[in-house]
Amino acid sequence: MIASLPVKLQGSALARGVLRLAGWRLCFNGLPARQGVLIVYPHTSNWDFVLAMLAKWGIGMPVAFWAKDSLFQVPILGSWVRWIGGVPVDRTAANGIVGQIVRELESAREQDRFLWLALTPEGTRRHAAAWRSGFYHVALGAQVPLGLGFIDYRTRELGVEDFMLLSGDEAADMGEMRGQLAPRTGRHPERAAPIELKE
Repeated sequence: MIASLPVKLQGSALARGVLRLAGWRLCFNGLPARQGVLIVYPHTSNWDFVLAMLAKWGIGMPVAFWAKDSLFQVPILGSWVRWIGGVPVDRTAANGIVGQIVRELESAREQDRFLWLALTPEGTRRHAAAWRSGFYHVALGAQVPLGLGFIDYRTRELGVEDFMLLSGDEAADMGEMRGQLAPRTGRHPERAAPIELKE
């Protein structure tokens, strides 16, 4: 895990207050760099999105996230999703997307531009057999930190406290993620995917 978190952010006291009133504790101490990939696990409910947006605003992290390109074709919805950080993704062209995002993160690092991309590796609220591997290839290819975000309905905690640089040893990297994220409990625990990549 990465110990140094020099990038501090100033978030919304209102968003943090709403989370506190709802009984949630926001966990965040800073970022290791101005560029990176953030995964959020487990993703088992529509409520995860609401909580994640409040966490994003509470932390003050202008994070972008992948969203189905079909969402952007609905006039008002598409504009709103783009405003809150959505980046349209054509899921039928996954390899091209990974390369495009790697180049964007590399460019952001060269320009010292802030760019964190968030996604749910399960790719769905329903139970999946394993995680999609796009996040892994992006973080490894761009050599940026991977943030291990969580929404834990058992402890009523959400946020991101742990960051890692991927080694390329998939089994070891996934083992480290499993150690940090497996104890986290979704709203519907039976829907959580095993912490392993699709073959």
